[in-house]
Amino acid sequence: MEKEQFYEDYSPGDRRVTAGRTITETDFVVHAGHTGDFFPHHMDAEFCATQPFGQRIAHGTMTFAIGVGLTATQINPRAFTYGYERLRFPKPVHIGDTIHTVVTIGEMAPDPKRKGYGKIVEITETKKQDGSTVMYCEHILMVEMKESSTWKT
Repeated sequence: MEKEQFYEDYSPGDRRVTAGRTITETDFVVHAGHTGDFFPHHMDAEFCATQPFGQRIAHGTMTFAIGVGLTATQINPRAFTYGYERLRFPKPVHIGDTIHTVVTIGEMAPDPKRKGYGKIVEITETKKQDGSTVMYCEHILMVEMKESSTWKT
């Protein structure tokens, strides 16, 4: 869904919640194939049974990709991603967990380097079915200001 928003249309504390998605063994296998990360913590059920976590854990990069991907149902043509900061994985994701992402508008400030753009921090928290946070990061957006709708790169 496209939702056009200028910088001035955002407010700190605004929040949206994505739909959920259940993580499957196929997700683990496909992600390992894409990245080349066949680390036993992700792929070897017998090894993982001997570890404190007791079962395979999702790749952090997969949790990030799916968690952020869930937010892509809302596209703003007036904004672009500047980057991600403070990425953490406080709890593991396992096969069968259902995750969703909560996006909350945090800090906002005009960008001193790009006239007509403001920087918005989206607090991005991916959670699983028990409510625990499995990924936290800050998504930095550059968003066009209303008075600068003709800005060119």
